[in-house]
Amino acid sequence: MGDRLKGKVAVITGGNSGIGAGTAELFVQEGAKVILMARREEQGRAVEQSLRDAGGEATFISCDVGDDDSVQKAVAQAADTYGAIHVLFNNAGGGAGSRFPDEPNEEWLRVIHTNLTGTFFVSQAVWPHLVASGGGAVVNMSSLAAQRGFSPRMQEEFGTTSASYYAAKAGVDALTRYMAGVGGRDNIRVNCVRPGQIITPGATGGTMNDPDGARHVFKKMFDFAQIVQGPGYPEDVANLVLFLSCDESRFISGEIINIDGGVAAKI
Repeated sequence: MGDRLKGKVAVITGGNSGIGAGTAELFVQEGAKVILMARREEQGRAVEQSLRDAGGEATFISCDVGDDDSVQKAVAQAADTYGAIHVLFNNAGGGAGSRFPDEPNEEWLRVIHTNLTGTFFVSQAVWPHLVASGGGAVVNMSSLAAQRGFSPRMQEEFGTTSASYYAAKAGVDALTRYMAGVGGRDNIRVNCVRPGQIITPGATGGTMNDPDGARHVFKKMFDFAQIVQGPGYPEDVANLVLFLSCDESRFISGEIINIDGGVAAKI
């Protein structure tokens, strides 16, 4: 157990699995009280119980980040639960698999709404609580898709990623820079992480029970694009999010940081 977030209250959206759950585990180990927000209550309650069993303070609150009313109620409940909010990790999101120009309009709107509008809704609701706490840290979840180009060969090799996902994550990058500029006067730092291929249940068909099989899912990406060989895991991203959320990064704001095994540098 550490104390890098001792006395801090952290809200993590999409905290019921993958990177969100891994970050929540690390946060409680470093002394934070964690609010987990997600739509899937059964999974969220399981993570909540796991964190409590390990001696941490954690509370799950059901929330749909794309529904402003749901967000407002969840954030109010979060602030009431532990009395303050100091850290926000906007982790909730999701992609789609349609190929341009055939992506349905409803898919475009859904992906933009979940990833970009959801980040805006939660940040907007949490912001007054960060101000009231004397400042804090926001970390947004982007993707390497926001930076890298796209080609038919990439699609054939690594599978389809929709135009909506690329656009949504690029929007998150821009929103991060804007929020950082606004936050400076209130001692609120805002940064963004851009993961590459990370082995999570969502990225590997819902299971992590077969690590060798999961690694095989991304083997072409490792061989073709990465400098650092082998897979990235949720804890790799969690370590970066922790750094950006604690006082060690007090002089960093408005940054978008790749955590991709060197993909962006190589391609």
